[in-house]
Amino acid sequence: MQSTQPQRPLPRSMQFVLFITGLLWLLASHSVAEHSAQGIANRLNLPSIESLLSEVFCLFLLLLGFTTLSWIATRTGNLRADNALPKRATALRESQLGVALGWAMLLVVVLPMVLAGTLHPQFWFAPRAWGLTLLSLAALAAGALVLEIAFRGYLYIKLIAAIGPVLATLLLSLIYAVLSSFHPNATGLSFCVTFLLGILFSLAYLRTHAVWLGWGLHFAWNAATAVLLGLPVAGLGTYASFVTTDSSGSNWLTGGAYGPEGALFTVVVLAVGMAVLYRMTRDYAWEYTHAPIVPAAYAVVVAPPAAHTAMEEAAAAKPAPLVQILGATPTSASTLPVIDEHLRTSANSDKTE
Repeated sequence: MQSTQPQRPLPRSMQFVLFITGLLWLLASHSVAEHSAQGIANRLNLPSIESLLSEVFCLFLLLLGFTTLSWIATRTGNLRADNALPKRATALRESQLGVALGWAMLLVVVLPMVLAGTLHPQFWFAPRAWGLTLLSLAALAAGALVLEIAFRGYLYIKLIAAIGPVLATLLLSLIYAVLSSFHPNATGLSFCVTFLLGILFSLAYLRTHAVWLGWGLHFAWNAATAVLLGLPVAGLGTYASFVTTDSSGSNWLTGGAYGPEGALFTVVVLAVGMAVLYRMTRDYAWEYTHAPIVPAAYAVVVAPPAAHTAMEEAAAAKPAPLVQILGATPTSASTLPVIDEHLRTSANSDKTE
């Protein structure tokens, strides 16, 4: 017979072990997915699908591995719950809200570059360009979901349970920035910007307890950078688009070869973006992050006054009075003569007639 008792939460030490194990699984999954996608793309002679295959393989391995780790630890592995992918009515709306915010933030980031004349786009409208652009969009969408599930899904949930949300946000954002420092053309400024991006995406999870908002934000940021503007994404210029943009001017303004995530003005935009995100998610935070209000009451017992207690004790000490139950028909002497007189009068009247 299955027990109906609620499952006890895992100790903090066990949560941290799951976090470390999940982080190692993330690194292994990324390596396996990358090499597998490269081999398939080379065999098919289709290098344009390599990025998409790599992200899809990595996504599959992460979902499988993280769910398995939860099942091993708790025997209650759930793909959606373990990876912050809840099925709810507002999931699409949250993603759309993230897309709008990410798109707007990136456009504000590049505004000083446009005004300074440092961006030099070249357009390519051949039919093949549109097909490559669609492949890039699919790869960016899958890649954003991979990063959100890893760094704001399973790993983040386990680290919050181990050390709390504040330290978990700072530590995981730091790890996120350290891993990005291995990208080509990374700088100290790009490290700081990536750290702030990690905090922004973490805030999206904390306000909704899901990755839908962060996924939309992350995808729109990368898609606007690579596809709309043709700029590098975190130092990676591997995404094809119908536009290719060269940047000139100081690196602190344009980010140089690393892209907008290495520009100084991006720091200001991210700080403002955090405030905007916090305000626009008030309803979601109330609905999904606050504990439900459960009606309850406390027993209130008021002792009676001493005089009342004394009266009750005195009454209990007296013997109970005897109760006499009389007949239902009146038999007193005051009523019988009246009845007899009425009967006699009635009898005499009958004789006279």
